[in-house]
Amino acid sequence: MVDLLELRKQLDEIDAQIVQLYESRMDICSQVADYKIETGKKVFDKEREEEKLRKVKSLTHNEFNGHGIQELFEQIMSMSRKLQYKKLSEKGSMGKLPFIGVDELDMKNTRVVFQGAEGAYSHMAMLRYFGEDVNCFHVDTFRDAMCAIEEGSADFAVLPIENSTAGIVNEIYDLLVEFENYIVGEQIIKIEHCLMGTPGASIDDIKTVYSHPQSLMQSARYLDVHSSWKQISMQNNAFAARKVSEDGDKSQAAIASEQAAKIYGLDILEKSVNNSQTNSTRFIIVTNQKIFLKKADKVSICFEISHKSGSLYHMLSHFIYNNLNLTKIESRPLEDRNWEYRFFIDFDGNLADSAVKNALRGLRDEARNMRILGNY
Repeated sequence: MVDLLELRKQLDEIDAQIVQLYESRMDICSQVADYKIETGKKVFDKEREEEKLRKVKSLTHNEFNGHGIQELFEQIMSMSRKLQYKKLSEKGSMGKLPFIGVDELDMKNTRVVFQGAEGAYSHMAMLRYFGEDVNCFHVDTFRDAMCAIEEGSADFAVLPIENSTAGIVNEIYDLLVEFENYIVGEQIIKIEHCLMGTPGASIDDIKTVYSHPQSLMQSARYLDVHSSWKQISMQNNAFAARKVSEDGDKSQAAIASEQAAKIYGLDILEKSVNNSQTNSTRFIIVTNQKIFLKKADKVSICFEISHKSGSLYHMLSHFIYNNLNLTKIESRPLEDRNWEYRFFIDFDGNLADSAVKNALRGLRDEARNMRILGNY
């Protein structure tokens, strides 16, 4: 019978040899990095790596070992690249990121745009972030807001990007890719939907309810109790409140914020009609300037990858190696490319940090169309 202890002893001896060979290999990779620094040659050589994988795979004696050795060498070469990126960073050969660090945003001499109307949650987020005296205006759509800062008619835009119960706002992610605008801040607003009607109206009078489709969904349990009410979607909660106010029809109600009721002179018929009492929406502050706060601690990026096994894993390894904490990952399908995706990632860090620069350099070389969306 085979002695298990003897087998484990043999494995330990082989593992020690593997470690020794690995360190020898990394020493040579360090010399390769020195050569590339002197010559300006790129770290990532896709054709060379693919040729190397084919060669080492051919040296194995069965298909199972072939797959295993390919995966092993993919990791070994990945670690080699990361060592080279590290040396490039230490030698100051990484190049500067095209973002300027600032101590604070100019809150006084700016104009801010938000989507919706007075009383919308975007309006509330703007006032919370910029203060009550902010010079602002509103537009009908998220695209209009992005256009306003791109064209210079506004310095900043306030846009909803994520709700704690409904998830991400897909359109905002797509617009961040389409426009050369950047995130410089965020504001979280607690969502408390109220049912409101014209002065003197009661719940018994209501036949039609207006609100944003997401707000109707978030209030589904309450609305199910009043199943006879007709639900009509509006582009924005504040628009719904304004319509009810302008129509002056007691049979109409809106689901919106308490502030919207005050602005449009409506009576609150019921508070907290949304399902979740911990519901919150995260808003981003966007500008067309490539700036970031020196005290910023969150980075948002996006990138595309090839549609093959392990692609995402290899991209994420840059965060692992540089000890960077991922806080969010989302994906959006690529137009006209079935089953391929663009990934959006948030992680802890600042663009001035060497670990962040190192990770971004690796991603830039190895991913497709990597973009920094902001540091805030």
